[in-house]
Amino acid sequence: METQVIEKGTRVKGKVALVTGAGSSADGIGNGRAAAILLARNGAKVALLDFNEAAAAETAKMIAAEGGEETIVIQADVTNVDACKAAVQQTVDRWGRLDILFNNVGTSKVPGNAVELDLEAWDRGLRLNITSMMLMVRFAVPEMIKSGGGSIINNASVTALHGGHPNLLYPTTKAAVVNMTRTMAGQHGGDGIRVNAVAPGFVYTPVVYGNNRLPDGIREARREMGVLKTEGTGWDVGYGVLYLASDEARWVTGQTLAIDAGVSTISPYFQSSAKRLTW
Repeated sequence: METQVIEKGTRVKGKVALVTGAGSSADGIGNGRAAAILLARNGAKVALLDFNEAAAAETAKMIAAEGGEETIVIQADVTNVDACKAAVQQTVDRWGRLDILFNNVGTSKVPGNAVELDLEAWDRGLRLNITSMMLMVRFAVPEMIKSGGGSIINNASVTALHGGHPNLLYPTTKAAVVNMTRTMAGQHGGDGIRVNAVAPGFVYTPVVYGNNRLPDGIREARREMGVLKTEGTGWDVGYGVLYLASDEARWVTGQTLAIDAGVSTISPYFQSSAKRLTW
């Protein structure tokens, strides 16, 4: 597990946050778990939602162990409209308000192109990666209005900004998240609600390394893809969420923050072709 210096702050002190996918698919720190811990470290009370209740409970233990703010664990399937409504209501019933929503749940496990993919898996993937975020926002917005505003952060991906992915569903849905974020920002800004997205790059998280999924040499190759030549973790994404949730980003809405070591800033084609040019 990655080490992390514990520095408590007040960046979201007094706020109430709801994080979907707040557990982890394996031991370690994923995007949702990192965001939840950092929000709690910085003064927010956090509702930890996950389909896997035990995984969310483990996040709660981590927060409690370092003296973070109060948490609650919510078991829910965010593809179910009633479950989304109940999760928001449970959060508000506990703390009386909702200020921050991090829509983190998603899947990349729908392989294949349009010819090959399984249609039932496609439909399930669309509901998990896009519809679930809409449903959570549907019930979060009225509560945020009561609180005087809020911050919604949707989890997209660097794949939303590029082509070339071997599977159709994941980059398609993540690109939809980017434009859904922009649209929601315009629709809810008048109520004092900011809507932004994070677009993680090739971070090393339990989703990636669980069950020893990475072949030899892949971690090194992933490091080389970004201009910084370093490997990202869930903490990097979590800090992006913390910034967008805080009042430091009070004038930021409708934006997608790429957290990718600069992968989205360069064109592999230009890099390779430029080397062949004589200036």
